[in-house]
Amino acid sequence: MKLADVFASGSPRGGRKLLRILPGLTAALLLVLVTLPDRPAVAQESSSSALIGSSDSQAIAAIVNDQVVSSYDLDQRIKLVLLSSGIPNTPENIARIRGQVLRSLVDEHLQQQEAQRLNVEVAQEEVEKAFERIAQRSNMSVDQISAALEEGGVARSTLETQIRNDIAWNRVVQQQFGPLVTVGEGEVDEVMQRLEEESGEPRYLVAEILVTFDNPAHADEIAAGTQRLVDQIRQGAPFEAVARQFSQSASAANGGDIGWVHKSQLPDQVADIVTQMQPGMVSDPIRTLTGFYIVQLKSMQTGTGADPMMDQYSLMKILLPLTPDAGQQAVARRAREAEEFRAQVSSCDEASTLVKKYVSGQASPAENVIAGRLPAQTRQAIAGVPVGKATAPLRSEYGVEMIVVCGHRAAQGEMPTRDQIDNSLYEQQLSMMGRRHLRDLRRDAVVVYR
Repeated sequence: MKLADVFASGSPRGGRKLLRILPGLTAALLLVLVTLPDRPAVAQESSSSALIGSSDSQAIAAIVNDQVVSSYDLDQRIKLVLLSSGIPNTPENIARIRGQVLRSLVDEHLQQQEAQRLNVEVAQEEVEKAFERIAQRSNMSVDQISAALEEGGVARSTLETQIRNDIAWNRVVQQQFGPLVTVGEGEVDEVMQRLEEESGEPRYLVAEILVTFDNPAHADEIAAGTQRLVDQIRQGAPFEAVARQFSQSASAANGGDIGWVHKSQLPDQVADIVTQMQPGMVSDPIRTLTGFYIVQLKSMQTGTGADPMMDQYSLMKILLPLTPDAGQQAVARRAREAEEFRAQVSSCDEASTLVKKYVSGQASPAENVIAGRLPAQTRQAIAGVPVGKATAPLRSEYGVEMIVVCGHRAAQGEMPTRDQIDNSLYEQQLSMMGRRHLRDLRRDAVVVYR
């Protein structure tokens, strides 16, 4: 079982909804599939030796302004990154990511220290609510999340610590820079005018991963590592999960999804590639002035038609239970029952009654959802299924599952509002300030890598 939706969000301020400042399992994870040259220690080894005994040196991964990053914390974070991103847990991948995950943990300690300096606190209740959001987005229960962590050898406290620090850093950036960000009416007018002029031009449904670099001298190494991310995605790692873990764009909280855009809304280098892509394709790394983009083209259309990600559905889950060790005969019987159910069902009212004819058959209450909030595999399963009918049966750890489409209302195409454009520009500027602030913290830090 994989966790593909780890996220935490800060509280809104000034009437704006802050989706994300820095995303992923670590707030400043530049890239985990490339080993950059070792950073020089900016503190004397003698000073670090005074903090810890030589017998404990193997338990220390780094020291950040006299605060220890333990080897245990590093090993736990590596497991969490692999579990959450869908990257295979192999010795080769572990060796590739260890150095950069350590650097990301150092960044996280710097963020934590900054939050403490500013007296920013996060209550345990907020962390627990974040767990609930993770479960909802992953279509799992909190207990299932905990079980998946345990199965992957990850202590729940590892994820709790990441969530707590992530929420705190979002608040630091919002508190320090939110009042400084201003979006002028002229900026909004310019975007509105451009969208109106391009209303008849092609639009692209795009997801992105952005990996930036502070030092251009590291661009080649970053490019190689970003290509490894592309390779992992093409080999089956979910784009959304990789984006949440590794992207530095504000869109990472949405799995990299930036919605429908025109060519002019993308960086020039990215736009040139996207316009040549076919739906479903994932690009090679695209270099810009300060980083690399990986883009996925999900769909394209001409004009300002409706965004299918905003379609509204009413869905009912059907379960024909099976034990994990069920024999071939029992599995075959459930498969026949599932096909019989699909052939007979014509509405959700009928489904809740019809399923009872099968031993232990269950129907959950119908739920209203927005397409964009569903897991990608669920969106694919319900695509084209008529109202009242069920999706193809799927074997899960609980048995044979299906989804009955109780209702479907297509979204209406429309131009974004001024408030939506204003919020988008605000988040972009705030995200950039957050990255700059972290860069300044790195520059001023005293760090010793062991």
